[in-house]
Amino acid sequence: MASLWYPVVVIVVMATVSRPVSGTAEAMSHVTAHFGKALEECRGESGLSPEVLEQFQHFWSEDFEVVHRELGCALICMSNKFSLMQDDARIHHINMHDYVKSFPKGELLSEKMVELIHNCEKEHNNIEDDCSRVVKVAACFKVNAKKEGIAPEVTMIEAVLEKY
Repeated sequence: MASLWYPVVVIVVMATVSRPVSGTAEAMSHVTAHFGKALEECRGESGLSPEVLEQFQHFWSEDFEVVHRELGCALICMSNKFSLMQDDARIHHINMHDYVKSFPKGELLSEKMVELIHNCEKEHNNIEDDCSRVVKVAACFKVNAKKEGIAPEVTMIEAVLEKY
């Protein structure tokens, strides 16, 4: 009799485990789409070239390399539009939690996202130039988000873009 329940338990466990990952990737697509809307406003301030601006929409694709210092400057500007950074260009934990939670299924993503960003900040804390440090943190975050299964597919982002 116990062996009959085994497949049911496995299915329930797998469904429980897989749902948060897809929920977090879905939430990340909303965060990315909304956050990305500030990029055009910040392009001039940050000195971001039109080529990198064009490529930024593919931030989560394998081909996009997060290496340009100007991108770090743009990310600082964008974060400041939503009060997501402190004066020292490091994550504002409470504001980031609140921002991420404001999106559908954001409560599934908030804690993990803040943890990953914070860990990347600690890893690159010795870089004094804010723009250079932030672009390294963004690259680190992208790699770790993919490892954790919270990175959205580009098609997910495209699907929610018109909402923002």
